[in-house]
Amino acid sequence: MSQSNYLLVIDVGNTNSEVGIFDGDRLVHSWRFMTKTPRTSDEYKVMFRGFLEAEGMTREDIKDVIIASVVPNIMHTLTSGIVKTFGVTPMVVGPGIKTGMPIKFADPAEVGADRIIDSVAAYKLYGGPLIVVDFGTATTYDYIDQNGAMCGKVTTPGIGISGDALTRCAAQLPNIQIIKPPSIMAKDTISSMQAGLTYGYQGQVEYIIDKMKEEIGRDDVKVVATGGYGRMFYNESEKIDFYDPKLPLKGLRLIYEKNKRQDKKHEK
Repeated sequence: MSQSNYLLVIDVGNTNSEVGIFDGDRLVHSWRFMTKTPRTSDEYKVMFRGFLEAEGMTREDIKDVIIASVVPNIMHTLTSGIVKTFGVTPMVVGPGIKTGMPIKFADPAEVGADRIIDSVAAYKLYGGPLIVVDFGTATTYDYIDQNGAMCGKVTTPGIGISGDALTRCAAQLPNIQIIKPPSIMAKDTISSMQAGLTYGYQGQVEYIIDKMKEEIGRDDVKVVATGGYGRMFYNESEKIDFYDPKLPLKGLRLIYEKNKRQDKKHEK
């Protein structure tokens, strides 16, 4: 690998965060870390250096960094850790960043950075009109029209926090692994909870997609899924056309390219 030619992208989610390294338009490495684990800037520095060393890279290989975050309270230490590690102040998806995507909502500023990066990547890669479904801590549905404008959104509790609520609020129900049992007709408590959660959630997903398409009034709307549980529902539902687990990282790269800046590094 040649030095100083790689872009580091970071998607900070409520539960987990994902980091990717791009060589041009090719994602060459990625890894995840828990967002909710408190870290100092020095701990972030150690974490980033450790990953790079495991891949035979050094901090000098990274030319720039871009972040999308829905967790404001970690941004100070994360940003400081990036400056200490790579000598660059990261670009952050937010006000003043060009996305190339009109947002036709009452208050465009309230749209989360995660939804923006998903939508930018999905429209670029799959074309519109489309619905982007991100199965994260929350499950989000965003409608992008044929002209690449974000025109509608739905937000629901994610399947993970739905399962957590079930066990937290019902004293005699145990924690369960979120897997889909072969039959909805369960014969034990754990299987009955798994059936209710997965079959019920699939029904919700399919109803929301159908209802959005009904209101859109077109039969050519593609559905693209991403996020941790996206593969499960892609495999089980004919309503989802594509599954792209790296969609947020791809969106970050595309937005970086729209806002590309000269490689100006600070003193390390």
